[in-house]
Amino acid sequence: ASFSFFAKVTGISSSSSSSSEPMCAHKASHRIIKVPSSKLFVSEPNPSWFGNEGNPGYNPSWTETNWLKSRFHFSFAEYNNRRNSNFGCIRVVNDDLVQPSRGFGTHPHANQEIVTYIVEGELTHQDSMGTKESLGRGSVQFMTAGTGVRHSEHNLSEDKPLRFIQTWITPSRNNLPPNYGSSVGDEAMRWNQWQHLVSSVNNKGTEATVQINQDCNAYSSELEMGKTITVPISEGRMAYMIALEGSVKVGDVVLERHDAAEITPLSSEGNGVLDVTSVAVEKAEHGKDVAHVLLFAMQHVPGAGRGDL
Repeated sequence: ASFSFFAKVTGISSSSSSSSEPMCAHKASHRIIKVPSSKLFVSEPNPSWFGNEGNPGYNPSWTETNWLKSRFHFSFAEYNNRRNSNFGCIRVVNDDLVQPSRGFGTHPHANQEIVTYIVEGELTHQDSMGTKESLGRGSVQFMTAGTGVRHSEHNLSEDKPLRFIQTWITPSRNNLPPNYGSSVGDEAMRWNQWQHLVSSVNNKGTEATVQINQDCNAYSSELEMGKTITVPISEGRMAYMIALEGSVKVGDVVLERHDAAEITPLSSEGNGVLDVTSVAVEKAEHGKDVAHVLLFAMQHVPGAGRGDL
């Protein structure tokens, strides 16, 4: 049966399939390693590299001086750190802030499952499969790049920045047929609870509308001040959490905006639940005060995690 993450639910057991992230009837210890924002590599590339005009000398609608400010969670592009190349099946997590009327010109991808979550603004995607779509806050798009696909990503707004989290996930096998899909954001579904955004194509009972070719789940939540939800981690699973807006406390670890956390079991039977509590909020695009988090859960890989913390 499909499983939904609800606020303050404990002691529930569901299907034995690990890909549905079932709740467990007992609580066990997990290792929570904070990845502070100061450890993320910040990239501000030349606008011409991606087909953009030069940066304006002054534009009151811009929040940064460069067209793009990207925070790399793992080795990518000019950032090469052999001690920080992936977390399990997650190969890339980039936190991108794109200024108005700028974007990424047409470029290729292959053999990656690419999941993009929009934090604020509107992302316009166009690809070689004939897809063209614009998506706003809380929406998810994915591409199975497979044998090869070309696409572009732009912020077409003239006065609002665009922020999104783009994640590259290693597929279960290479050379798959290219594919595209998306899900429009639903604020009510993620309000003080987890919304299941992404699941595996092999998880037939899931309520997630986006399905990828890997045993990896993605969830998001917007929390009011002081609200608590639980993070169930079933046996043999681990998770990567990102604080998008505001601050949350995970176990005894506080994550502020742009911080992340590696959550791994302390033993092979490290299953159970962890509390996530909103401890600071900020006014978001919709005008409400929230703490906003994104979570990826996947098969545990012994030794996973950054080697430079």
